Amino acid sequence: MADSNLMRGTKVLTAATLASKILGFIYVVPFSALVGQTGLGLYSYGYTPYTILLSLATLGFPLAVSKFVSKYQSMGDYETGYRLFKSGLLVMSITGLLAFLLLFFMAPVITPLVLPNEQAGVNSYEDITFTIRMVSVALLIVPIMGMIRGYFQGSGQMMPTAVSQVIEQIVRICFILSAAFLIMNVGNGEIGLAVGFATFGAFIGGLAGLAVLLMYLFKSRTTIIGLAQNKHSKKPLPLKAMYKELIWYAVPLSIVGLAIPLFQLIDTMTINGALARIGMGEVSENFVGVLTQSAHKIVLIPMALATALSITLVPTITRAYTEGDQVKLQRLITQTFQLILFITLPAAVGLAVLSDPIFVALFSIEDLAIGGETLQYYGPITLLFSLFSVTAAILQGINRQMLAITALLSGLILKLALNHLLLVSMGPNGAILATYIGFIVAIGVTVWGIGKYTSFSYQKIVQRACILLGFSLIMAAVVWFITMGLRLSFPLENRFNSFVLSGVGALSGAIVYAYLTYRSGLAEVVLGKRFRKPD
Repeated sequence: MADSNLMRGTKVLTAATLASKILGFIYVVPFSALVGQTGLGLYSYGYTPYTILLSLATLGFPLAVSKFVSKYQSMGDYETGYRLFKSGLLVMSITGLLAFLLLFFMAPVITPLVLPNEQAGVNSYEDITFTIRMVSVALLIVPIMGMIRGYFQGSGQMMPTAVSQVIEQIVRICFILSAAFLIMNVGNGEIGLAVGFATFGAFIGGLAGLAVLLMYLFKSRTTIIGLAQNKHSKKPLPLKAMYKELIWYAVPLSIVGLAIPLFQLIDTMTINGALARIGMGEVSENFVGVLTQSAHKIVLIPMALATALSITLVPTITRAYTEGDQVKLQRLITQTFQLILFITLPAAVGLAVLSDPIFVALFSIEDLAIGGETLQYYGPITLLFSLFSVTAAILQGINRQMLAITALLSGLILKLALNHLLLVSMGPNGAILATYIGFIVAIGVTVWGIGKYTSFSYQKIVQRACILLGFSLIMAAVVWFITMGLRLSFPLENRFNSFVLSGVGALSGAIVYAYLTYRSGLAEVVLGKRFRKPD
């Protein structure tokens, strides 16, 4: 029954994470219509350092608490996890305050790092500083919210995280769009002011998410306290020992959780300067907006499943690993790899094939030259993002946190070493290539580690990956021929035609891929007996 409840909760959290990611993408479309790609670039100038500081403020505690609580509750010790949770709320309050103060007062220092020459850019130093300071306020409450979510997840209760996540996103988006619309169409129309207030939506959404979590906490307080009073041993684990173990979990989780933001930070800090050096300064801020916001948000949709799996995978794998259930551990790893490849491989190929109509349909024909090409080359990286997220989570679940850090650092060093060089030699696409190289190396390390420390054989996964890649390429060929034919009647020159091209292309691709995986029996292997083909 417990496993059934856990799986049900995992599915709920997966669905909520997917919904949250989709909402997080959808709002970018009207938001970009209000502030343009330059405004999206300004938004990323504030949000990227905020994400870094948020991770440092939480120190990976929320997910680490999830793992810690899951471990001790599996041994019947509810008191230890509850004591850690109570003290952790205080710790997160303090670190959140310190992170807020640091980001708020360091904003004028960060600004010239992201835009070396104010005169060469569209956004002013004043606008960038204002944006960073507005988003910094969210650091006061988001770490606390993460701690509560981590405790619920470690207890096998995914619903509080799921509901609060969706509510937080809805409220945040409503505030972002309302503020941007009022400032751009009713107020003075200043992009800097509109984007600054938009980033403040992180705080407003956080308040809503925290309110939901506190409601669940209040409703569950009797059960939580009752279980915590069941002493596991006469001598409780000291807080010092608890935090020593927690930090051992948390620091690697914090660092690995920064993978994508750190790669984006390198781009944010180097793109403007490198492109200005080769005479492309006039497109650099638009490219930053497309790469870190428009195209990136599209890429994150297929990755939403991987994100949800990485959140729920750590406590689940930790439980199997702690109990010494090798059969269950191997099954979990196999199912995870198969599901990730089944979803993200065709998505990666599809984004590359339909990049132009998708970008025009969602954003604008004016930015197609840079947006379509960026999405074409950047879209397939959703596969690498997903694989790294999941493989790093597996390593953390089997207590190989340091290997996950080694993998990330290897990728980051390559990204940092190559980014400026490739930007200067190749133009904007150099940043994308450097990201590919960095993530491929990082994934190589995590995959090797999983094989070594779990005795996991990749033979079956490689075989199925090759089959799925073949199906995805067949799908891509069909989609390409259909969209090329449709362009005779629906040329790529306005948003309506682009919706037709991308919609028909995506639907035809989904039908082809579904048919191939169903008839081959692969859908049944990955998704279960409900997708068994008739004899």
